[in-house]
Amino acid sequence: MMMEKINATLEGYFVLLGFSNWPHLEVILFVVILMFYLMTLIGNLFIIILSYVDAHLHTPMYFFLSNLSFLDLCYTTSSIPQLLINLWGPEKKISYNGCMTQLYFVLALGSTECVLLVVMSYDRYAAVCRPLHYTVLMHPRFCHLLAVASWASGFTNSALHSFFTFWVPLCGHRQVDHFLCEVPALLRLSCIDTHANKLTLMITSSIFVLIPLILILSSYGAIARAVLRMQSTAGLQKVFGTCGAHLMVVSLFFIPAMCIYLQPPSGNSQDQGKFIALFYTGVTPSLNPLIYTLRNKDVRGAVRRLMG
Repeated sequence: MMMEKINATLEGYFVLLGFSNWPHLEVILFVVILMFYLMTLIGNLFIIILSYVDAHLHTPMYFFLSNLSFLDLCYTTSSIPQLLINLWGPEKKISYNGCMTQLYFVLALGSTECVLLVVMSYDRYAAVCRPLHYTVLMHPRFCHLLAVASWASGFTNSALHSFFTFWVPLCGHRQVDHFLCEVPALLRLSCIDTHANKLTLMITSSIFVLIPLILILSSYGAIARAVLRMQSTAGLQKVFGTCGAHLMVVSLFFIPAMCIYLQPPSGNSQDQGKFIALFYTGVTPSLNPLIYTLRNKDVRGAVRRLMG
């Protein structure tokens, strides 16, 4: 069995089947995915640049939002360009090293986003529920520490899964029934019992999906109670604007992630899994900038100042 793993390494590639079951959809998918990818690049770069050049946006909220935008840029770039290449031409190969790299970064960046969204919800909790202590609670040094902890936890989690996934023996073929190198898809190629890998994936997915989701909902439960006690209409509108945007981003990311990583193996068909993964890797990162900026007065004001 280890010879199959050695052979895959020597021959140097996997075949990503992707959406080859629907060849008539590949051109349409290429155009749609390219549009969403360009939206992701433009929207997230816009937030990063605007948060950097405008002094009024040098706050914890926009520091973490810039981190999220940079994270989304990396996250979608780790998988979408390869998908576009495979959709455009008949070759659907990815090198063995390329597959290892893609698996590591997709999992690392996805895990990091789970933790970063918790940090952003804590920032909103501190701003709304502890306004008099906000500058102390969200000191710049502490904000940088939270950001580093988010990135470090995600990349550590990915290192564990990547190591165990790529040492699983293969069954003599390299056809991955997915558009990216993802842990569940690669485990289906194994010749041995992978229950230990799947159990480890389920446990860490619970840690990085369920626990962050519970913490986020707890934060917004406290925020909701504080908002109901507010007398200021302007304050209510501002809180609902920023917190509502964050909750929408949380929903768009966590719901698809739970469908993929917290379902039993028979919970979703492989085709359903592909479209769900396409949503949270290609669509959600393009929507985040729109959600955060369309109704955000701070961002609109920053744009007016930037335009002179």
